[in-house]
Amino acid sequence: MASSSSFLLAMAALAALFAVGLCGNSVTLTVGKGTTPTYTHLVLVANLPIHELAIREKGAAEFLDDMKESPAKTFTQDSKAPLKGPLSVRFAVKGGGYRNRDEIFPVGLKPGAVINTNIPF
Repeated sequence: MASSSSFLLAMAALAALFAVGLCGNSVTLTVGKGTTPTYTHLVLVANLPIHELAIREKGAAEFLDDMKESPAKTFTQDSKAPLKGPLSVRFAVKGGGYRNRDEIFPVGLKPGAVINTNIPF
């Protein structure tokens, strides 16, 4: 009995360490190459596997259609007119629903700029 109790305790400790390790990561979005200063072409690269990334312009009630994902963790959005910033973002995390952060992308970020959403993964 003692060995099975020890095993269960060890498994519970490992599961707790794994969960804490996952919670410590925050989603960041890097402005990708090819992004224009007015965001008529916007490329965002996520550091973690997120899905259904969408942006919302300042003052807009609704998010734009989901950005196109290709390759994995790289999202693109094209618009005919310059986007009004700062931009808000919304994305889905596997098994965790949607997360959003309002007005975190100012206008004019250059490729290579990194925005930390401060949203745990």
